Amino acid sequence: MIGADWIAQILKSEGVDFMGVIPFNRLEEAGAKAGIRPLIFRQERVGVNLADGYSRITNGKKTGVFAMQAGPGAENAFAGVATAYADSVPILLLPASNPRNRHGVHPTFIPSNTYSGVTKWSSQVLVPESIPDMMRRAFGQLRNGKQGPVLLELPSDILMQEIPDQMFTEYKSPLVHKSAGDPQDIKEAAKLLLSSKRPVIQSGQGVLYAEAANELQELAELTGIPVMTTMAGKSSFNETHPLSLGTRSSTTTDMVVHFLKESDLVLGIGCSFTRIHYGMNLLNSKAIIHITNSSDDLNKDYSPDHAVIGDAKLVLKELITEVKSQIKDNTSFGKFDFSNEISSVRDQWFKQWNPKLTSNETPISPYRVIHELMQNTDPSKTIVTHDSGSPRDQVMPFYNTVNPNGFIAWGKSTQLGYSLGLAMGAAMAEPNKVAVNIIGDYGFGMVGLDIETAVREQIPVFTIILNNSAMGIYRPENFPTANDLYSTKYTGGNFSMMAESMGSYNERVDNPDLLSDAVKRCVSVVKSGKPAVLEVITKEEPDMPHRIF
Repeated sequence: MIGADWIAQILKSEGVDFMGVIPFNRLEEAGAKAGIRPLIFRQERVGVNLADGYSRITNGKKTGVFAMQAGPGAENAFAGVATAYADSVPILLLPASNPRNRHGVHPTFIPSNTYSGVTKWSSQVLVPESIPDMMRRAFGQLRNGKQGPVLLELPSDILMQEIPDQMFTEYKSPLVHKSAGDPQDIKEAAKLLLSSKRPVIQSGQGVLYAEAANELQELAELTGIPVMTTMAGKSSFNETHPLSLGTRSSTTTDMVVHFLKESDLVLGIGCSFTRIHYGMNLLNSKAIIHITNSSDDLNKDYSPDHAVIGDAKLVLKELITEVKSQIKDNTSFGKFDFSNEISSVRDQWFKQWNPKLTSNETPISPYRVIHELMQNTDPSKTIVTHDSGSPRDQVMPFYNTVNPNGFIAWGKSTQLGYSLGLAMGAAMAEPNKVAVNIIGDYGFGMVGLDIETAVREQIPVFTIILNNSAMGIYRPENFPTANDLYSTKYTGGNFSMMAESMGSYNERVDNPDLLSDAVKRCVSVVKSGKPAVLEVITKEEPDMPHRIF
């Protein structure tokens, strides 16, 4: 047995059913012999994005894996890994590298060095006998603490080396370890929460990974406290719930803005409180209670008034128990009652924006596309994700999620084209749901060739292209001279024809009256197990709710 076979057997024992690859890495053949399906992509970053989406939808319980070839393969994957790192996604990266005797010889590319800044843990196998230990460490990093990509570099001579029988050792899968909060910290958090006047809960991605959506809803209903989510935390709280405010993003709802401005305390659960360009940073004057599983997130951009370190699900259970106890001991406490206020703000907001969502104008409003998607799909059986730029800013406030992982939202990094791979990964993780990615024409132009991958590998993904023939997020004042002289922001292309040439079902719609039926047909195709592409000719839409840049 060679080193690659040994690694493949370990991967199989860890429940890995497929891995993304672009030849040549010895793990393709070794994995296939072990029953691990190789998925071949047109470009590396889409394969990494698929692994990313797969890990997100499984909450890291099953690991998305991508194996790169030595040199250019490992180099080309960087964008996908950097974005997964920004959004704390647990994926396993297994790049091959040059033989060990070439390490240190210019210009030999050493992935474990280059990727160390965009991975949670990055190392390499130095001797064959360390393979079990290094794989155990990699999976241990994936399963414990704050999530993130993990990279184990595999020198090609080790992958090809014959391993004597006496070197084989039993592989021991690492355990998952979770910590509850300190009881005194829980007591103080409950006291601060109940003594505030207008608290708001902010739910982050950690609630999804901890599978704590039920506990979050119980706490909200027990106290009457409204809930907003971070971008990555979208779908951790049912957005049709009377206490839902929506998502705090670069665009957001009136409910988020209203209640965040009026609040005196924000309880953050499973979030990092990272100050980012796309995040409605309105927290400076608020008291903050920060619940996180990583001390690295504390005192990063905001100094919390109180903090609890622990797993979101375990801490929420503790907090619910303590809140009940303090309410019982304080008969004067009355449950917060913001339901009517939330409803009133929400009604006024939808009244303002409904004309956009139902517009009959041509070119078609992107909001009409979002509306038709919502009208013609079951959100409990659908997984939606967005691309960077305008699709993110238009979709985030208006698409209402109803169940955990019904949406993949992201934004700490803004890699164009990210959504296609994410949706493909979601389709792999939940084949009985309709996985949808909403992408602009510019983003699709970067990754669209991997529609052929979806066709070839039979990954049923629904791609909606909002084609306004422009980089719509950029305003004329961003580069007035370049735009006037050289039309810098304007692009072109017929992407439905491109999809057709690659074997995908496709439609191109420029009439809003035809949009509903087109969505229905595409959904039907996807449910039959095939990918579909719907290109919609849309207008540049400058109006976005509370856009902050």
